[in-house]
Amino acid sequence: MIRSTEASQACLLVVDDDPGIRELLSRYLGQEGFSVAAVGDGIEMDHWLRENIPDLVILDLMLPGEDGLSLARRLRADRDVPVIMLSARGDEVDRIVGLEVGADDYLAKPFNPRELLARIRAVLRRNVPTDETSITATKKSATGDTAEFGPYCLDFTARSLL
Repeated sequence: MIRSTEASQACLLVVDDDPGIRELLSRYLGQEGFSVAAVGDGIEMDHWLRENIPDLVILDLMLPGEDGLSLARRLRADRDVPVIMLSARGDEVDRIVGLEVGADDYLAKPFNPRELLARIRAVLRRNVPTDETSITATKKSATGDTAEFGPYCLDFTARSLL
């Protein structure tokens, strides 16, 4: 799936058990042009993901039932979607663990919504291939698998870039 850097085309999934935060983020990020869905726990997240593909997930660390760390691990194992973790636990160890399980960024609560917006945009930019660097085709060649991007062809088997 190719993600867009255009906010109006990006779909965000907010997973937080606090209805006030879900409402705040849905309203604020919606006003910034994002399509926003918000759910309260991992079960609701799983139901939503069966029908939808988000461009980015904003995930609370402390959730009822399955916690955010476990959900982040599952998201990384199942799909290639960027994750920003939110947590009232802003200790260094918590941030490190969040990043190690696959979060692309970590923001401690309370947070400034404008800072979260800037982080969302930064993560989306990092996760969108540009025209010059995107892989446009993968095919079998006489020597093995190749990938073409821009004016280049990478031959994985021969370990050469043409």
